[in-house]
Amino acid sequence: MNILAFPGQGSQKIGMGKIFYENFSVAKSVFEEVDDTLNIKLSKLIFDGDISELSLTSNTQPALMAVSIAILRVFLKEYKINVNQKFKFVCGHSLGEFTALCAANVISLKDTAKLLKIRGQSMQEAVPHGEGSMAALISSDFSKLDSLLNMVKKIGVCEIANHNSSEQIVISGDTKSVQELVKNSAEFSIKRAVLLNVSAPFHCSLMMPAQIKLENELKEIKFNNPDLPIICNYTAIAENNPLKLKENIINQVTNKVRWKETMEYALNKKIDKVLECGSGKVLSGLFKRFSKDFNVYNIETIEDLKNIEI
Repeated sequence: MNILAFPGQGSQKIGMGKIFYENFSVAKSVFEEVDDTLNIKLSKLIFDGDISELSLTSNTQPALMAVSIAILRVFLKEYKINVNQKFKFVCGHSLGEFTALCAANVISLKDTAKLLKIRGQSMQEAVPHGEGSMAALISSDFSKLDSLLNMVKKIGVCEIANHNSSEQIVISGDTKSVQELVKNSAEFSIKRAVLLNVSAPFHCSLMMPAQIKLENELKEIKFNNPDLPIICNYTAIAENNPLKLKENIINQVTNKVRWKETMEYALNKKIDKVLECGSGKVLSGLFKRFSKDFNVYNIETIEDLKNIEI
């Protein structure tokens, strides 16, 4: 059985998806619809712009989604299939869960683009620039992490933002508390701790203003029944109920991305093939390292498209 996965922030790069835009009308129409919806030439920024501008959260989120959906639609058309004919589940990392909702026809491409633009802007504005940070922790032993978090919480907010794998956890919070955690990490069995170059402290309680804004925006958006179940970041289980899907995507903003548990869930459900659709190979790498039982593919180029065995 197969699972479809969509990348999150950090996978962006200039030129992503351009080859599909130039060679497939179905991909071109995705980029054009997103441009028209947002009333900006996002595609020009994606293909030929400046990486620092593309990396602004309000641009990155709809951009990565547009690339993933464009590539997915090319794949489905070229293989003459519907998404629920070949895939048992769909999932996405952080903003990738919105891409998953779009791929499963829970929300339209237009609504997805609008929501991600708003989500990105409100996440950026939730915490003043420089006052929030994130750090990646690498270790084979996280047994002392709770003690470390409790120690630095006296300084400010410091919470788990992403549990990406058995060896990688990302934390998020007030800059001073995150810096203190990084400084003391070696004493708590953390092999490596690296401050991340991000514009805001995502997936922690500091994002509550963004969560409230997204919740208000979502009141006007109807969620349809999905074409296939979506494994949600907030629960790490598959969901079909549109109301639950909406609830989960709201709660996701201030809560950790449970990616390790998502992979465990997929493995327990006898998933043996993974297709990452979009820019980069971050999720492909996580799936490969997590279990040798996963056969992992990704589509980032036209050449990749020819080598899929799904």
